Amino acid sequence: MPRNVTEEIRRTLDDKPIVLYLKGTRDVPTCGYSAVVVDILARLETEYEAIDVSGDAELREGVQAYAGWPSFPQLFVRGRLLGGADLIRELDRTGELKGLMAAPSEAPAPSA
Repeated sequence: MPRNVTEEIRRTLDDKPIVLYLKGTRDVPTCGYSAVVVDILARLETEYEAIDVSGDAELREGVQAYAGWPSFPQLFVRGRLLGGADLIRELDRTGELKGLMAAPSEAPAPSA
């Protein structure tokens, strides 16, 4: 049976509250932008699913199409794309990111 990448992404985002698609792993990010987001999430002590898109062109292109976002990393919270490194850095700077990582009933909507 052929792989349905869109369904795979949708399932992952439905199953995991916080998902980071990145280049590399949380232990060894292979690009500076991915490292920035991994560092921010570590500092906030956020639990998340990290998915490496480096070696999987079909997944990488599928995530880009699904999100309508051309670059990585891509951080999703409760199925919603928050953005890449620059947006995550800004949400962290303003303090909004910590609130977005809270339980769904406690999380405010992002202003970005």
